[in-house]
Amino acid sequence: MIPNPKIRVDVETAYVEEQSDPRDKRFVFSYTITIRNEGAVPARLLTRHWIITDANGNVKEMRGDGVVGEQPYLKPGQGFRYSSGAVIETPVGTMQGSYQMVADDGLQFDAPIAPFRLAMPGVLH
Repeated sequence: MIPNPKIRVDVETAYVEEQSDPRDKRFVFSYTITIRNEGAVPARLLTRHWIITDANGNVKEMRGDGVVGEQPYLKPGQGFRYSSGAVIETPVGTMQGSYQMVADDGLQFDAPIAPFRLAMPGVLH
């Protein structure tokens, strides 16, 4: 019996006021992701898949290799942290997605990224 891979994804977000222009429907957010291997098998992050939705229901899907130009290799207990950003047309939106991983035993699996909110301060109560 092969132990199940367990990848934990934690997210912190921030509104980037100096790069945003609400009059031009440009709302910029940064997000910092911490990926941690809580399983028993080392695994590498191969690709990412993001679904970004603004408050108007506009959906952007993004796919690509790795994250911030890297394909981090995580041994059990190891983590990887990176920051990136997203631009949407409304002061509130959501992001969700998954990382496609491959374990040392050859098993390919998705590490889900639960939906998280992008929100300009003061918009939500």
